[in-house]
Amino acid sequence: MTNTVMGFHYTLKDGGGEVLDTSDGGNPLLFMIGAGHIIPGLETEIVDLAVGDKKNVEVKAEQAYGEIIDELQLTVARNQFPEDAVLNVGDQFKTSNEPTAPVFRIMAIADDEISIDGNHPLAGQDLVFDIEVTERRDATEEEIAHGHAHGPGGHDH
Repeated sequence: MTNTVMGFHYTLKDGGGEVLDTSDGGNPLLFMIGAGHIIPGLETEIVDLAVGDKKNVEVKAEQAYGEIIDELQLTVARNQFPEDAVLNVGDQFKTSNEPTAPVFRIMAIADDEISIDGNHPLAGQDLVFDIEVTERRDATEEEIAHGHAHGPGGHDH
């Protein structure tokens, strides 16, 4: 990890050109270079840019959120969930408190079976970012101590 913070505005599109997310109208995304807080394929393409630079970055799935891992797509029995749990398609949960445990989403509910997926929602997708660098500065002592960039107004976690 370096002691440099970068900020950028972005519009994220899928491979078909559909807008998935944007910082337009909000604050730029801030990150510390090398801290692993943005996808590797994007970081590699923008770390050498200067404030004001604009770039269109195509990131292949393996350098974004990874390929789809079939073993993380499961169908489990309803009795694997607490009896009184209200389950809805789209709900998310972890199966353990381990920091690296995947977050599962409920994909389908059919009688006594629940289909779940532990892949990131953008796994398997090539992504396109239109970015404009807004900031490049030395990290503050507090940011270095915390291991991540702080946004406007400072510390917000």
